[in-house]
Amino acid sequence: MTIGTVAPETETPLLEVENLKKHFPIRKGLFSQVVGQVYAVDGISFSVASNETLGIVGESGCGKSTAGKAILNLIKPTDGQVRLEGQRIDNLSGAKMRAVRKQLQVVFQDPYSSLNPRLRVGEIVGEPILNFDSRSRHSREERVVELLEKVGLPAEAAKKYPYEFSGGQRQRIGIARALALDPKMIVCDEPVSALDVSVQAQVVNLLMDLQQDLKLSYLFVAHDLAVVEHISHRVAVMYLGKIVELSDKHSLFSGPLHPYTEALLSAVPQPSPRRKPDRIVLKGDVPSPINPPKGCRFHTRCPYAFDRCYVEEPPLREVQPGRQVACHLHDETEETKSSSVPL
Repeated sequence: MTIGTVAPETETPLLEVENLKKHFPIRKGLFSQVVGQVYAVDGISFSVASNETLGIVGESGCGKSTAGKAILNLIKPTDGQVRLEGQRIDNLSGAKMRAVRKQLQVVFQDPYSSLNPRLRVGEIVGEPILNFDSRSRHSREERVVELLEKVGLPAEAAKKYPYEFSGGQRQRIGIARALALDPKMIVCDEPVSALDVSVQAQVVNLLMDLQQDLKLSYLFVAHDLAVVEHISHRVAVMYLGKIVELSDKHSLFSGPLHPYTEALLSAVPQPSPRRKPDRIVLKGDVPSPINPPKGCRFHTRCPYAFDRCYVEEPPLREVQPGRQVACHLHDETEETKSSSVPL
C-alpha cells in the first residue's frame, strides 16, 4: 500500500462519543476518604465513521489511553455517553456488554505482556472464538490458521509459544486475536510504540491493508505524529484531558490552528539535515490533572495567552469546514487580540 489511507466510504458514525469523562478519586486517611479527583478525561466528544481511522495524539498523561479504555468499557466512565452503531454501550454490563464486544476489539500497547505466556499462539488467537462462537474444534483451528496467514504469520506459528517470537511478530498475533470475531472497530492503544522503527512501518502498513480488505474502523492512540499522519484520516489532539483540536490530517499537519498542536508539530524531526527546525519550546511543565488551570488549560504554557484565556475555558467549536479547535484566538476581535499578554 502506498503512503496515505483510503477515504471513508460513508460519513455515518460507527462510534459516537459525547462529553466523555473519567475521573479517578484520590483517597487518603484511615477511612479512605475522597480528598480530590484526577481529571484524566474531562469531557471529550467526537465520532468515527465506518472504514475511518481517527488518530488521538498528545503528551504522556493527557488522557488518550484512558479515553480508549473508557470507550471499550474496560473502565467505567464517570460521565458522558458512548454509542456504537447508535446503541449506547457505556452503561452496559454483563451479558449485554459481552454481545457488544464482538464488534469492538482492542490491540494493546505491549506485545509482551498482552499475550499469555502459558498458552500456545493457536490457543491465544482461538480463545475469542471459543468464548463467543459454537463452531467445532476443527473449524476453529482452520479459522486460527486463516487469521495467522492474514497477519503475515505461517500456520506453524499456532503450535508455538509467545516467547518464540519477536516483538513485531507478537503484535501481529495480538492483531490476529483482535480480528478473530470480525469486529467493525478496533481500538489501537499505541500498538507500535514498543517496536523498532522498521518494524513499526510493517505493522502500520498491515493495519492499513486490513482496513482496506475488511472495512475496519480504527481509534488509533499514539504519541508518534509521523505514524499518526501515515495511518489516520482525521486527528484529535488532546491536552490535559481535553481535545483542543480535531481536523482532517492534511489540514492539521499543513496548518495547525491551536498553539499546542503547533508546538507538537514543531518537535517532529526533519528528514533533511540542511533544514533548520523552527522549534517552538513550551515553557513550564504540564499542570497537574488533579488541579487543572482555570480558563484555558493551556494558558500556563501558551505564548499567545491573553486576558480571556485565564478566566474562560474555550469550547471545542468548528471554525472551518471539518475543523474544530478550542482556542479564543479564533473567535476574538482584532482589538481584543491586541491586548494579549505573552507569557
